[in-house]
Parts: sequence; structure tokens; C-alpha cells
Amino acid sequence: MNHPSVTPSAVDDGKPIIDLQSDAYFMGQALREARKAYAAEEVPVGAVVVHEGKIISRAWNQVELLKDATAHAEMLALTAAQEALGDWRLEKCTLYVTKEPCPMCAGAIVHCRPDRVVFGCPDPKAGAAGGWINLLDANPPLNHRCDVSPGVLGEECLFLIQSFFREARERKKTERIHGGDGGVGGTKTEDA
Repeated sequence: MNHPSVTPSAVDDGKPIIDLQSDAYFMGQALREARKAYAAEEVPVGAVVVHEGKIISRAWNQVELLKDATAHAEMLALTAAQEALGDWRLEKCTLYVTKEPCPMCAGAIVHCRPDRVVFGCPDPKAGAAGGWINLLDANPPLNHRCDVSPGVLGEECLFLIQSFFREARERKKTERIHGGDGGVGGTKTEDA
């Protein structure tokens, strides 16, 4: 029996199968952080800071956990990156964040001076990297401008946030129906 010759479907060009330096790879790492926030019932936003191709900090929203309105993923990641570099200037760094930064975070980004900001899903109501306003490329300019790359893994980032808020609304609805105690219409009692 004759066997047809087998031709490879892909050429081995020596490049890795997974590009560990791509925006999609690093955004995937930020999504891992966002999932930690989701599991902790925080708004699921995650961030990583990359310096010269290596992740130097990771963070996820911890506003409720830390009882700190400034504990956004970006703020925590920027602070950790500054500590890792031993400098407040984050030159040659890229911030990857799953949701467009808010004005507070965008202000901090401008002052930290990373070269780039890459975000997943836009925030048209409160985003400060082009969604509502653009503080990262302000005119007149602030003391620093960042290159911005929006929409990296945007659908996956948006799905995670939408799922979180959908579940939060369902929990709230259930609490209203059951009187807020998780039971069926009863009242809460304290053990003595």
C-alpha cells in the first residue's frame, strides 16, 4: 500500500509557540489577577507592570478588603513596581490593566511615567484613558504622556466585569426577597 507523503502543516521557524512578550500574554496575566479580585468579591480588575519584558509587580482591586478607596489594582501595582525598581519613575515600563483606568489611577500613572498603558475593556462613563476623558494624553499636556493601547483581550475583560455585576445584582435581589439574612423571610438573630 502506498502512503501519501506527509507535509508538515507549520514550519518550525524557531519562534516560541506562545509569545511570552506579547500584549496578549501580559494581559492574560492581568486577567489572572482580576480573577483573584472576583473570588474575593471585589470588582474584578487586575494589573501587572512589565519592565524590560519581565513582570515586576502584580495586583488586583482590594478596595473592600483593605477598606481603602484608593486600593485599585493600578495603584497597588504601580506602588509595588516602584518598590521593585527602587525609583518612583517607571521608565521603560508598561502597565497592563484589565479595565480602562479611572481619573485617580490615570493621575498616578502620569506621575509614575511608564512608557505605555495597555488596557482591556474601555470605560465610557469614567475611563480616563480615552473613554470619558484622556488624562494620559492631555492637551495641554501634563508632565508626561503615555502611549495607550486599548482593547487587548477586551471581550474577555468585559465579560468578567459584566459577570461580576450580574452576580452582585442577583445576590442583592435574593437578599431583598429573603430579608437580607439568606434565609426565607425570617429575621436575623444573634447568638448570646
